[in-house]
Order: sequence, then C-alpha cells, then structure tokens
Amino acid sequence: MIDLRQLREDTARFKAGAQRKGISVDIDRLLSLDADRRRLQTDMERLRAEQGRIEKEVGPQLGKLSGQLKKAEGDEKARLERELADLRNKPAALKAQIQDLAQKITALDPELNELLLHVPLPPDDDVPIGTSAEENVELKKWNPPGFDTSKPFEVNKGFKPKTHLELVRDLGLADFERGVKLAGARSYILTGDGMRLHQAVLRFAVDFMTQENGFKAMSVPVIVREEAMVGTGFFPAGREQAYHIEESRRGGGSDMYLTGTGEVGLMGIHQGEILDESALPLKYITVSTCFRREAGAAGKDTAGLYRIHQFDKVEQVVICKADSAESRQWHKTMIGYVETLLQRLGIPYRLLQCCTGDLGPKNASMIDIESWMPGRGEIGADKSPSGAYGETHSASRLYDFQCRRLNMRYRPGGEGAKGDTTFCHSLNNTVLASPRFLIPLLEIHQNADGSVTIPEALRPYMGGQAKIG
Repeated sequence: MIDLRQLREDTARFKAGAQRKGISVDIDRLLSLDADRRRLQTDMERLRAEQGRIEKEVGPQLGKLSGQLKKAEGDEKARLERELADLRNKPAALKAQIQDLAQKITALDPELNELLLHVPLPPDDDVPIGTSAEENVELKKWNPPGFDTSKPFEVNKGFKPKTHLELVRDLGLADFERGVKLAGARSYILTGDGMRLHQAVLRFAVDFMTQENGFKAMSVPVIVREEAMVGTGFFPAGREQAYHIEESRRGGGSDMYLTGTGEVGLMGIHQGEILDESALPLKYITVSTCFRREAGAAGKDTAGLYRIHQFDKVEQVVICKADSAESRQWHKTMIGYVETLLQRLGIPYRLLQCCTGDLGPKNASMIDIESWMPGRGEIGADKSPSGAYGETHSASRLYDFQCRRLNMRYRPGGEGAKGDTTFCHSLNNTVLASPRFLIPLLEIHQNADGSVTIPEALRPYMGGQAKIG
C-alpha cells in the first residue's frame, strides 16, 4: 500500500508509475473520496469539540435552572422548563449530527480502501520503461568454465543433449502419467533419485543460507487468511492465481488460501507489530510447499517440470530500516547469495532487470535470474532444441509497500526512544525452487552415456553419490 499523504502531495508521480506499469486505477476518484472523507472527518471533530464544550457548560446551568424552577410559578416556570429542555437537547442534537457524519465516512471507506489497494508502488527511476518481459534488460551473464551458452550444447559437450523430459523418463526420476491421474494437468510424482535430488537441492539451499549467510530458518503456514494475502500485496491483483478454500460455505470462520510463495508467511510473522530497531535487519528463510493455479498460462510450458501447480521453494526475506540506500544494498546482497549458489552448482545464468511493465503492483524494482536450460528454445532441423534461459529466481525491492499494508513498524532511536514509528522496508528473493531447478541441473550435467553427474556440492546430501544412471 502506498502512503496516501504522498499520493496527495505528488500525484503526478503515482499516475506516471501506474501508467508505466500498465495498471489501471482511478487515482482522481481516489483523491476525490479522500478529500470528502477528510472534510467529513474535520466536521465531525469540530462537532465533537463543541459537544464537549457544551456538556461542560450545560451541567452548572442545568443545576442553576433546576433550582430556580422549584420556586417558579406560572409563566416563569414554563419559561424555565423550555430553557431546560433546550439545554438538554443541545448535546443530543450534536450527537445525532456526529453519528450522521460517521455513517457517511463509513460509507466512503469501502470504495476508498479498494482503490487504495490497487494503486501500485511507482517503479524506481532507474528501472527501464517497457510493457512486457520481452523488454527486460540483460545485466550480466555467467558461464561455468568450459561452457559457453552462445554455442550449442553439442559444441560445448560433444554430444546432443536430452531434454529433462527424456532424462527423467530414461533415469526413472518422475512419473507424469500417474501424477496427472492423481491430480490433473501440470502434476507429477518424483520417484527414486528424482525425489532424492529434489530434497538434496532444498537442503543444500537451506544450509547455505543459514550456516554461511546467517539467515534464520522459519516454518510458516502455507494456508493463510485473506488479510495475509492482501497484506503482502498478492491480493487483489493476483487473486486468480491462488487456490481458494471456501471455509465460510462450510460453516468455518473465514475463507483460506494456499500460498504461492513462502514470502507470504515470512512477512506475516510480524504483522501489526512495532519491532525493536536494534533487531533490524531481520533475515528469514523458509522452505515451503507452494501452490499456483497458473491461470492464463494454458499452452505454455505445459509438459514437464517447468510450470506446475505444486512445488517446494526456499525463500529469503529481509526486513530492514526505512532507508532506500540500505534497501538497494540488500537487493544486491540477496542476488549475490543466489549467484554464489548457482556457481557452486555449475549452472549458467543471467541477470535481467525487469522493465516497468513486468514489475507487478508491489515492486519498485525486480531482478529475474534465469538459468540456462539446453532443452528449451527453438527446435532445429535435426529436431533438437537450441537451448534457452528460463526463470528460476526473482529478487524484489518493495520499500515500505508491504510493511505499510501489514502495519509493521519500528521506532527510530532504539530502546526507550519516543516519537513516531516508521514503516519498515522489505525485500525478497528465491533461494531455490524445485523441481523446476532440476531442469537446468539435469540438463547441464548430463553425460553422453545418458547419466547425470551430481555436482560436488550436492553429494553430501545424496549419501556421497556422484552420478545418477
């Protein structure tokens, strides 16, 4: 959620930000509702002040008039009775006016809040302007020694590569047919060494982040209330991608949603809290099962392990002080963790600066990390793919967008400090998501005899096993 005061003071920036992100929201209507609400609120506060003043004044006057009334007769008594009635009615009349204003404010709030939730965080000035992922800008490439992604896999390795579909079939690493029988399209069952490798990469990622980089491992719910999805910015814009559990129709207290990333649970831990400044930054990771409907993705990457409904992901989140320079530095640092991980596993990758149209509502900037997958890309005359990059990680810088929605704050100055609280900043990045990550891992490390070499960094998690097949 954006700062409404900033929206009033710098409307042009937010309008331009929404336009550059390709997000339609009626900011003029929002500001009109906000102006109406502030006017009504001012009127209500004025009447409350007057009500308080009158209540203080009326008490002594009522006592005085009541005393006079006891001795009065005739016209004088009637006059005093009228005066007493008028005095008693003044606070009641003001109370009715205050209630009317409160009802008008309440009537404005739903539309105002709904519009406010749709206003995107403006992209940073150094984010390239574009309308879709096709206009993202490559920042960097890395290739392991002896491998050049500008050349065909066969030139690099001396043999034609198999796709991950062929490898998992030939090595018995997954069963797609029975997965679909159980759960429908985009489902799978990892089998044997496929499941062991899946667990190995996740455990490697968790140990790497906790033991080497000081992150705290957390277990978080993957079934959450709607306010957690709204608070983290995945609703309202991404509602169609989430699986909805309609508990309210079965007599439950509230509907629930399956999360598409551990980010939701990690960020929701401190919802509504005032954090100790000395504890910042908070560095959390989780490994969780994630669920995505992949609505609107029909016909795209439907075969294999790339675009699936259920997967496991190690996610990193940083919650830091409200300092844009610190946020930018953490963004670089978090990307650096992933680069180190990919290099240890020998996976070619590139960094892409996402353009404004590919940021989504909540990100000021986002870097996608794509791994080289020999089995992707255009099919050549010999029916073999050319190889292509595919997204495996995404690192986002959000400033106070999520923390404002989650009401997550700290008080600058440390323990004992007084004064206003400040909303924290947040960042997130994928550490590793599997089984998608198994695609580049299997395809890059395949051998001419159809086996796959297990990178040395993973062998301790595979009982010392050096090859599959």
